Amino acid sequence: MQPLRLLGIGLACASLAACEEKVEASPPPQQVRVIAAAVAQYRPDAQITGEVKARIQTELSFRVSGRVVERRADVGSRVHAGEVLARLNDTEQQADVSVARAALDSASAIVRQKTLNFERSRSLLQSQAIAQQIFDDAQQELRSAEASFDTAEAALATAEDALSYTELKADADGIITARTIEVGQVVSAAQSAVTLAHDGPRDAVFDVFEAFFLDGPPSVDVEVAPVGDQAHKLDAKIREVSPVIDTKAGTIRIKVALQDGVQWSLGTPVVGTLWSASHDGIVLPYNAITSANGEPAVWLVNTANRSVSRREIAVARYRKSDFVVTGGIAPTDLVVTEGGKFLREGQAVAWEGK
Repeated sequence: MQPLRLLGIGLACASLAACEEKVEASPPPQQVRVIAAAVAQYRPDAQITGEVKARIQTELSFRVSGRVVERRADVGSRVHAGEVLARLNDTEQQADVSVARAALDSASAIVRQKTLNFERSRSLLQSQAIAQQIFDDAQQELRSAEASFDTAEAALATAEDALSYTELKADADGIITARTIEVGQVVSAAQSAVTLAHDGPRDAVFDVFEAFFLDGPPSVDVEVAPVGDQAHKLDAKIREVSPVIDTKAGTIRIKVALQDGVQWSLGTPVVGTLWSASHDGIVLPYNAITSANGEPAVWLVNTANRSVSRREIAVARYRKSDFVVTGGIAPTDLVVTEGGKFLREGQAVAWEGK
């Protein structure tokens, strides 16, 4: 009886061991949550910092060269049209005006003299007291004197213009935003002296990297907000895109028209959100992403054998709450979004979701 009892115990142990091996060979399916990949349109965006500038901004300069003797406005000064901003030493121009005025007075006196001579000659001709040639000579002298008077008058106007050029005047109401001259400095004609931002419409100006334009021109719609108060965004539209690239910075300047009445002072730093043209892609939540050989990947469910496999993907853009896939998976593929941390290749799964 003892050998039979030992044989029974041995068979029971063997049976239990076989059951344990069977359990280890067929673990229960891993529970996961999935989402069906679907093509959707997305708009790549970019946030760029810029500043508020006047829509019309002019570089004011003297039209003659000279030494600066007076400066009446500085950066930040509010000025009005016609207001004198700076003056040059005008000693030479004043002398030219004096000479031109004296020449005009002389020419005027000669004209008066030749006019009297002409009138006398005409009276004498009518009474036949002088020859026709004498009258013709008097008439010719009067015409020559009148021409000299016109020349002297034009020379005086030119000298007075040159004198006025020694004063730099504002061409519109606005604010001085830059200054490059100092009292005592010698400046040349057309050298920039001050920059005047005209009152009126304002633009938000951004320098956008060239790469943003690779997919085509951006949408005209832009969201703009001050850097220090990004909760207060304004809808605006692109007014102008520079046709040339800044070769040093590799950027393209964009000007965005701000709404009338915006109380943002000149130079206010702002953030602009720009969108490029719409593209097709598969948008997935961040909890779906994993890694394969250091590259982004996702777990896909094979509905035929109810197992999973890891697939490398091409990510076009990472966004705040999701990412956009443009390669590696196809529409209707089931992508694991929850429970993928402990998966292995070919593992059986049971899933929930669409």
